Amino acid sequence: MARDSTLGELLRSQGVSRRAFLKFCTTTASVMALPASLVPAMADALEQAKRPSVIWLSFQECTGCTEALTRSHAPTLEGLIFDFISLDYHHTLQAASGRAAEEAREEAMREHAGQYLLLVDGSIPTVKAYSTIAGISNLDMLKDSAANAAAVIAVGTCAAYGGLPMAAPNPTSAVSVSDIVSDKPIINIPGCPPIPLAMTGVIAHYLTLGTLPALDHLGRPQAFFGENIHDRCYRRPFYDRGLFAETFDDEGARKGWCLYKLGCKGPVAYNACAHVKWNQGVSFPIQSGHGCIGCSEPGFWDAGGIYESIARGQFGTGPQIATAALVGAAAGAGAALLARSKKEKKAAAHAASE
Repeated sequence: MARDSTLGELLRSQGVSRRAFLKFCTTTASVMALPASLVPAMADALEQAKRPSVIWLSFQECTGCTEALTRSHAPTLEGLIFDFISLDYHHTLQAASGRAAEEAREEAMREHAGQYLLLVDGSIPTVKAYSTIAGISNLDMLKDSAANAAAVIAVGTCAAYGGLPMAAPNPTSAVSVSDIVSDKPIINIPGCPPIPLAMTGVIAHYLTLGTLPALDHLGRPQAFFGENIHDRCYRRPFYDRGLFAETFDDEGARKGWCLYKLGCKGPVAYNACAHVKWNQGVSFPIQSGHGCIGCSEPGFWDAGGIYESIARGQFGTGPQIATAALVGAAAGAGAALLARSKKEKKAAAHAASE
């Protein structure tokens, strides 16, 4: 079907039922924390929308963000690419290669000037010689591709903050997308890699409502980064009771106690891992027995050891250090209260037996 067909026409031509379509809109509203009353309006708007052109640039990265995207389940990768967007350029997923690939990017930029979405994963080396594509430096390709984009989505911590390539001593002088692009709407979806649903949910929000979702102070969608992992973690009750695993194979670890003392960064990391989870909602790192490493926060690679407690003040700067100090104090208070409670119960039991 022609590219200028509406999404409604495209879906009907593929036998997608109205019921299935409304289910998709309901899922989108749910993951983006939008009221259910918006679903009918979203459906009407989406039916009349044209498939937007999407250009995906990969720079200093590990392909982990693309790997995560291929495991999205609401909507699926296939549905996102073939039904709702026109993915016109992506190093890993496109069929074209060499000069043909660059011609596809240039054609998409020309034909959809001012309308296409630009997705970027990987940091950008400002020393041009470090990374080039088709003889074009990453820096120049980003500037060229962003010039006529409607909006830019920085996918993954490397694109959002600089990530691992920017870690000290930063040999490539790597920077984030927002350090280069300043005249376009930018939405950051950090994570190493980011949650697939955060990526597809933001794109679906843009498709259905024509706007970017509400963002926090770091340019992240509030629907996915509005709460810290600690507050939604199923191990939180153990933290409040002062029950902590001391090693990864002790009794506490086997009982699922809090991993705070083993370096879990959940109290200062904002992400949807604890309730959205991974692999179609099966699990997330803390549920699998490993503490959060805080990969959705700026500078997490330089924030001290993965297994160092945040109470030492190594994670982040400014408000994050204050938060870490408060969390450490709360953890100590919780442990003290638990010990006091046990002592009082023991004393009461002893008195009752006399």
